[in-house]
Amino acid sequence: MRSSEKRATGRLATRTLTDIVGNVRDTHKAVAKRVFGWGPRVTLPVKVIHNPIAAIVYGSIRGGEFALGFTAAEAFAATKDSGVPLGSTLRGNFALSAVNGTLGDELDEQGNPLSIKMAVRRDRVNVGLRPADLAAAFPAATPKLAVFMHGLGGSEDAWHLRSGRRDGESHGSLLASEHGYTPVEVRYNSGLHVAENGRQLAALLDVVVAAWPTEVDEIILLGHSMGGLVIRSACDQADENGWVSTVRHVFYLGTPHTGAPLERGVSRLIERLVKVEEGRPLATFLDKRSVGIKDLHSGSYAPLLDSTKHYAVSASITADPDHPVALLVGDLLVLPASAHGKGHLDFPEHHKHHVGRLTHFGLLNNPAVYDAMSEWLTLKGHHSSSDSTRRNQRAPEPAIS
Repeated sequence: MRSSEKRATGRLATRTLTDIVGNVRDTHKAVAKRVFGWGPRVTLPVKVIHNPIAAIVYGSIRGGEFALGFTAAEAFAATKDSGVPLGSTLRGNFALSAVNGTLGDELDEQGNPLSIKMAVRRDRVNVGLRPADLAAAFPAATPKLAVFMHGLGGSEDAWHLRSGRRDGESHGSLLASEHGYTPVEVRYNSGLHVAENGRQLAALLDVVVAAWPTEVDEIILLGHSMGGLVIRSACDQADENGWVSTVRHVFYLGTPHTGAPLERGVSRLIERLVKVEEGRPLATFLDKRSVGIKDLHSGSYAPLLDSTKHYAVSASITADPDHPVALLVGDLLVLPASAHGKGHLDFPEHHKHHVGRLTHFGLLNNPAVYDAMSEWLTLKGHHSSSDSTRRNQRAPEPAIS
């Protein structure tokens, strides 16, 4: 890890812990205020003793934590600099991406070294965008690109985890070997607004396509969860005569087109907490989540690109997508109706697919999901007679039956 990343990590941990103590203090204060208000004459002596002591205790804890944390951050940063970026290891990449999903907008605004910059990734390293850089990173580059966009708090590593295949294949490797596409995986700061990431993706692909080792004839886009919303936004903001004119297929895997229930639930919880003095500190804490997370409240209203074919894949933890549990929790994060854009987007019925007994993150690398995409590519968007028979296909993952 680089010294700048060590220092930033220590300071972020210090600030987070200090904020938590502050919220506990404010909750304690609000509860005490209510209790002391029940009988002023009886509680006054306790209040006179309690309030100054509480102020001293919390003040000391916060001050001590800040001082200790700041010192630890500086000492941590002073240790030997490996020169290896935090995101160059599996665990480091996971941690960095998770932090960006939660606080990415704040990190970006501050110019924090932990803030992820959108980039094409190869072997956990940012790929340069000069022709020579792309040629070196993709020696077997083909005229057909498959661009992968991960979801909230994810990274390019997500496409290679939780595989249901014994051979370790992924959607990208199979698209390469069976359909001739060169997989291009993008990592981005998922804590930023979806529209901002869409703008950055549109600009990134402008450069990639212009500098690609061969002339690009066709692009397919694959987005998991939030990644699908970013793709929609990028297509909407792109120059219609640029790379977007070569997009032939877009696959949305568990994308919350009409919003995610968890984010809506958090929003409703905050609305209720702010009405109660004891709940306001927690509401303040929850409201610090990134604008990227907040964008999942209602999904994206960027239109679907007219010049291409769009496909929606959903999942549920039950075999039957109409099971009451599936209707309530879907794949644990996104409901099938939202993944299919029900009431909002016009996906043809034969461009929808559902995989039962699978969770949200299982969509990233599951054989049944790839089979659906491969068949769509092979049939060039025509109706598949096997859609209904594969609708409830069992995936290699335990869940509620």
